[in-house]
Order: sequence, then C-alpha cells, then structure tokens
Amino acid sequence: MSFVSFEIEGRASYGVWKDEQSWIQAPADFEARYPDLKSVIAADRLDELDRVARASGRTVSAGRARLLPVIPNPGKILCVGLNYKSHVAETKRPDSEYPAIFTRYADSLLAHGAPMPKPKATQRFDFEAELAVIIGKGGRAIPQARAFEHIAGYACFNDGTARDWQRHTHQWTPGKNFPATGPFGPYMATPREIPDVNRLTIASRLNGQVMQQASLADLIYTLPVIIEYLSGFTPLSAGDVIATGTPGGVGDRRDPPVYMVAGDVIEIEITGLGVLRNVVTDEV
Repeated sequence: MSFVSFEIEGRASYGVWKDEQSWIQAPADFEARYPDLKSVIAADRLDELDRVARASGRTVSAGRARLLPVIPNPGKILCVGLNYKSHVAETKRPDSEYPAIFTRYADSLLAHGAPMPKPKATQRFDFEAELAVIIGKGGRAIPQARAFEHIAGYACFNDGTARDWQRHTHQWTPGKNFPATGPFGPYMATPREIPDVNRLTIASRLNGQVMQQASLADLIYTLPVIIEYLSGFTPLSAGDVIATGTPGGVGDRRDPPVYMVAGDVIEIEITGLGVLRNVVTDEV
C-alpha cells in the first residue's frame, strides 16, 4: 500500500498512489471522518483507506490535481546529520557517540514535481538524498526492540541546504529551513511493501548524473537507534517525519563544489519508493 496527499480544486485531499499520473481519492464520507493523511495514520486506518478508496474508484488525474508533500502538516520534522561513514569522512568531522539532530519546519517541505526555489540569499544550494520515516504510533522512550512497531511508512526526502547559512554558526537550523527547500515524496509506502530497509539503495542524480549512491544498510545509527534516541527527549506523534541522513557525494564536498542552480533537475531515488524529482528555479 502506498499513499499520497494532493490538492484538487483548491482543497487538500489524499488517497492511494496509483502511478505518476493518477491517484485514487479517499471517499467523501471517509474524508469527513479523517480530514488528512496524518489523521488516518493516527487512527490506524491505512488498511481501511486502501480498501475503501480502491472500492470507490475515485481516480484523480495529475492534470486535475497537484501533489502535496506526503505529510503536508507534520507536528515535527526531526533530521539526523552525519549518519553515513562516507558523509562523515567527506566532512572531516570526528565520529560521535550520539546522532546529530536538527529540525525542519513544515513550510520548508515541497511536493514531488513542484519547482524547487533556490533561495536568493545563497549561492551554495546543495542536495541531500535521504530516507524519510513517517511515524505511525506515537510514544516516549520507545525501546529499540519496539521501534518498527511505531513506523507507518517510508518516503524519499531531499534535505535541500543553503550551505553558507548552515555554517553561520555551529547550529545548522538556518541553512535547512528556507521555504520549500525540502522535497518529500512522491508517496509513502508502508512496511508491508518495505519489510527490510537494509535492502534498499538510495541515490541522487543531478541532471542525470549520479552524485550519491549507497545502501541503507550503511546507516551509522539505525532506525531503531534513531527512534529510541529521539523519543528519549521528545514525544513522537503520528505523522511526525524523521529524515535519516545523507550519504557521501554532496555537492559542497566535491572538488570543485557542485551547487544547484535554476534549470537543474534533481532526483532522489530509493528502491521501492519511486523517484522524487524537482526542477530548481530562482526564488521570486
């Protein structure tokens, strides 16, 4: 089962991913009970959504609607930095006993296929291919052994970064939160479709050229470790998003550096999670 959020006739909706050009909208009575995908996840009704949507056959074409970020309104977006050895090595940072954590805001998210605005304030606009984890069942102090019970699904994520703003101080938040710089999608696949994340591969392509490529098995801090650590200091809730880190090959650490500019096509691909594609534009 794979799920998607979209806007049709000026109204936010959601449903089941069918293919790149069409999605199956949730029935009206179901939407009346659950106004968005986050509320469906919170009520543990994804199975029901899949069943009633397919039965209704309310197919929506991409010509009539536009995608939204998979979860347009997460309560929290928690991000892990320096989570692949290849990226740690290229940044020349020391190993750490604990994961590096920073946050994003919901208005920094962007849908698959939407123009990705390069902020006027930066000339160092970089890409980061990441696996996003969507929380299903919330909780505090979640033990590693129970972590996968709290996952609703997975999606592609691009942690678009203004590197200069990231390095103004030792706090990374400014460089990670320019509006619409965090593409998230195109859809969320459930653990039923992705039973073993360690078997997934992740890659980024800039104008068709592979820039990053790795196995999710290369994560330094695994998903159970991340969920245990995050829930140790903040309650996780249904619909919260965790971006799990990027492998080596980011543009900023290349020689010479490679940054995104208007007209570039950036793609993030993860096995079983489709291709997240955006065209870079200049911020208006």
